[in-house]
Order: sequence, then structure tokens, then C-alpha cells
Amino acid sequence: MSEWVPDGILTSRGDFQAALKAAFRQAADHGCREIFISDGNFADWPLGDLAVIEDLTRWAYAHRKLTVLAHHFDEFTRRHVRWVEWRRQWSHVVECRAPAEADLAQIPSMLLVPGIVTIRLLDAEHYRASVSSSPAEAIRARDQLDAVLQRSEEAFPVTMLGL
Repeated sequence: MSEWVPDGILTSRGDFQAALKAAFRQAADHGCREIFISDGNFADWPLGDLAVIEDLTRWAYAHRKLTVLAHHFDEFTRRHVRWVEWRRQWSHVVECRAPAEADLAQIPSMLLVPGIVTIRLLDAEHYRASVSSSPAEAIRARDQLDAVLQRSEEAFPVTMLGL
């Protein structure tokens, strides 16, 4: 079993990224059915990290689903090259969505692995984040995400068609 970050408050960028990496590892170790990640642009997330890609590969199976919610996906091809390549292979388990313009401010910065952990970035400027394994917190996080996802649309196609 992999190491884990205990419930509590994180106060640095390094701790936040370590918690995200540990959550992806836990999702792979436990074979969780769903993972939800949500952020404005994922600029400071370790999605391109080789360990995260390896954990996502161990996690990805036909009946699993990774839902990615972002304001925009403009930076993904530059900042998260490994993740973009991984997604091409595993597009059948990845759904990328963007909210309607009116909902841009409502996108939470969080990772939710139901039944395992919820990580919320509370203050992006100072990297203050919360980590919780509470089922009640997971339900609140899922409700918050569902409210935005219901008014979102598919985004960031796997391939770009052009003339």
C-alpha cells in the first residue's frame, strides 16, 4: 500500500502536489471506479508527472471514468504533454468538460476520488488546501461538481479536425 497524506490542511505548493500524486496512486491501488478533477486550467497540477501517468495507466479500465472539468484546456498541450498523450490512448475513459460562461467562477479546484479522498484547493495564491477522507465531504464535493457539470459541455477533443 502506498503512503498517504492524512486529513488536514496543506500549506505549500509541494504539499498540494504531493497530495494529488498520492491520491492518483490510491485510486490506482484501490481500483476506484471514478475520478473527478476540476480546476481553472490545471497549471499547477502534476498531471504531466511520470508517476501520475503510470498510476492513471494502472487505474484505467473499460468501466472506469475520469471526468476533467476546466475553464479552458489551452495550456494542457504545453504543460501536460504526457497526460495529453496518455489521454489519446485512454480517451474511452476520459471525459473533458467546460462550463457555460456564466459558471466560470463556480469551478472548484479539487480532486475527488469517491470513497477515498477529496482534495480542495482553498487558496490558490498560498496553496492552502484541505484533504479529507470523510464520506460527507465527498458527497458535498460531488454535489458541487454535479451542479457545474450539468451546465457544461464537452471540450478538448482528442483530435482536432481541420480543413
